[in-house]
Amino acid sequence: MSSYRPLHDGWTVTAVSSTGQLRPVVAGLPAAVPGCVHTDLLAAGLIEDPYLDDNEDRLTWIGRTAWSYETTFTWELAWESAGDGAGDDRADLVCEGLDTAATLVLNGVEIGTTANMHRSYRFSVRHLLRAGENTLKILFDPPYGYAEAQRAALGDRPGAYTEPYQFIRKMACNFGWDWGPTVVTAGIWRPIGIETWSAARIAEVRPFASADGTVEVHVAVERATERPLTLTASVGGITETVTVGAGQRRAVVTLTVPDPELWWPRGYGEQPLYDLVVRLEDQEWTGRIGFRSVELDRTDDAFTFVINGRPVFVKGFNWIPDDCFPSRVTRERLAERFGQAAAAGANCLRVWGGGMYESEDFYDLADEMGLLVWQDFPFACAAYPEEGRFTAEVEAEAREHVARLARHASLVLWCGNNENIEGHADWGWQDTLEGRSWGGGFYYDLLPRVVAELDPTRPYWPGSPYSGSPGLPPNDPSKGTVHIWTVWNHQDYTHYATYTPRFVAEFGFQGPPTYATLRAAVSDDPLTPVSPGVTHHQKAVDGNLKLLRGLGAHLPQPDGFDDWHYYTQLNQARAMAFGIERFRALAPHCMGTIVWQLNDCWPVTSWAAVDGGGRRKPLWHALRRAYADRLLTFQGDQGGTLAVVNDTDEPWSGELAVDRLTLAGEILAKERLDVSVPARGTMSVKLPEGVARAGNSAGEVLVAALDDVRALRFPGEDPAMDYPPAEMDTVVEEIEGGLRVRVTARTIVRELALFPDRLDPRATVDDQLVTLLPGETAVFHVTGGEVDPGALVRHPVLRCVNESR
Repeated sequence: MSSYRPLHDGWTVTAVSSTGQLRPVVAGLPAAVPGCVHTDLLAAGLIEDPYLDDNEDRLTWIGRTAWSYETTFTWELAWESAGDGAGDDRADLVCEGLDTAATLVLNGVEIGTTANMHRSYRFSVRHLLRAGENTLKILFDPPYGYAEAQRAALGDRPGAYTEPYQFIRKMACNFGWDWGPTVVTAGIWRPIGIETWSAARIAEVRPFASADGTVEVHVAVERATERPLTLTASVGGITETVTVGAGQRRAVVTLTVPDPELWWPRGYGEQPLYDLVVRLEDQEWTGRIGFRSVELDRTDDAFTFVINGRPVFVKGFNWIPDDCFPSRVTRERLAERFGQAAAAGANCLRVWGGGMYESEDFYDLADEMGLLVWQDFPFACAAYPEEGRFTAEVEAEAREHVARLARHASLVLWCGNNENIEGHADWGWQDTLEGRSWGGGFYYDLLPRVVAELDPTRPYWPGSPYSGSPGLPPNDPSKGTVHIWTVWNHQDYTHYATYTPRFVAEFGFQGPPTYATLRAAVSDDPLTPVSPGVTHHQKAVDGNLKLLRGLGAHLPQPDGFDDWHYYTQLNQARAMAFGIERFRALAPHCMGTIVWQLNDCWPVTSWAAVDGGGRRKPLWHALRRAYADRLLTFQGDQGGTLAVVNDTDEPWSGELAVDRLTLAGEILAKERLDVSVPARGTMSVKLPEGVARAGNSAGEVLVAALDDVRALRFPGEDPAMDYPPAEMDTVVEEIEGGLRVRVTARTIVRELALFPDRLDPRATVDDQLVTLLPGETAVFHVTGGEVDPGALVRHPVLRCVNESR
């Protein structure tokens, strides 16, 4: 018999000691499990919200404090043996996530220690359980103290930040990042409970489903008896049984499902999932699987995912932890983020290496929604030690999660790290390492061995960026994966046009969060681009300076907060659309773009498309257009080439209309061209000079249209254009569920945007950044909250580049 009893009730937390000033005194405070110290202190009103203003700065003592969690629970010693005798009965304390370095004591007896947030631990406790009341204590060392002691013992290692995150197996961004706060947590962050079992238990299930219908179910067994056991697996109406012989601890059940429906990424087909049931005696394991194949095509230095024999152009987002306190991230919240990614046209999420292995809900949702998952192992932007306890812990976590995630059809790549190979090669690390280890043994040996042993059906990639061989420059755009940070850090976004990459795994451009998200997090009065709270919620080095510099000649210099907010958000959207369109136009030479980043973990100015309040920034709307299945995009310095991108299974044919117009809408030149682009194809159309070359670069616009897809190109930057002051007619109507805003342009209206969250933080709009030619109409739908219809169509809620004030 087997059973599981969660131990989530009755916990208290106490501050045991601190290397800094301890404030407030915390003793016997009710604690939520799963949870962490920060959320417990916040719930009790003992600290201010670290996400607001600069409260974060006054809470660093938490990460330098030892914390004791304690609970009491009753237990009945009613053992039932399914084995050969009473000695077969087992009781294990199962800790799915402890953050991080901890000592566990049950009824006064130490049962073990932990040193890794990224893995689970299991302790045999039957001999310590008492009939009646039992006491469990978990003492967490100060994370800073543990990490700094490891650094002192093993020798310092370089990294992107001065924090010691590489010396503790903990979510690296917990120590702060250029988009995240420093909130160094401790606590029981995933479920904890006692599992009782007899004779044997299912320790691991690794199912590998092939596109031909074959399922190999690899099962690991922990035994308390050596008698033979019966193991059964069922899927798709097929059942097979094997005997696990005496002393045998691993077995494989092979099934064949005739004519399975294949699992596809979004946009390529459906995502049918099959229930797999594995039984060992009285125990049962269930999980859903999908039939598909995955390969990584490296021909001629390419980096192309091939699913079920078909090359897939990756349209993706990098994913960071959605909250600094992961226990607050529910399945519903993940589903909202996944829905936002999918609605923007994405088919992939890259789980970035400075975060964590995500929850089962995360990968289940990816399976259901057809979002490919690129999974980094949690190493990022630093040289990591390989000595001491680290190698054993890294191997344990890798084995656990490679096995745990094997069933998920959405998972298509294991990646060794984020930017560590590049750091070792190009960031001067070797000068300071003086021969000390830096993590190379993990990325080139340990991790690929674990993947090859436990998950041979998926490709492994040592890191990103990476060119395919340790001897090559890791960030070479012509090979493998590239990260592009010259743009944003140094170059104007038009510099993307100088790249001809094979696969862009990371690139981004900053913009502030929505007004409602920023206003809720910052109490500055007045709110300005450089007021204290706004500045605190900008973690990038020289971030606000780069925002202004990035406007360049593209947009006017802002006059006050409202201009700054609109122009920098618009510039972020344009920058990323420019890059994506450039790289999509290069397909199939380039076969993927993964934007940095989808989400934020708190309210902050960052590269995210969805801000820390869960609100879509203008960037999101621009990405939805840039990631559309069918795309027209002007390419080249003078816009003399039009790329026609067709990421669908049907050919795209028709008459391409190209018109050169005055800003008043008068036709100066026009061309009509018959085009036909094959399924999943890209076509480059050289435009006749008569239509492509502007006669008046300040007073014209080039318009291309095919079916209902349109592209615009303005010969000059906005400040140099002779735009007339925008004139438009607006009508606001009440409709079921909200308001409909109809805007009809009497002149050209450049980058029309509606910001209803400035009136009510609950209000959202379905589109942003729409350019209207004279006589054209745009319709926006506003939902949520209570909004004054008149204010909805006035400055600063309604904005455009050429507005008249």
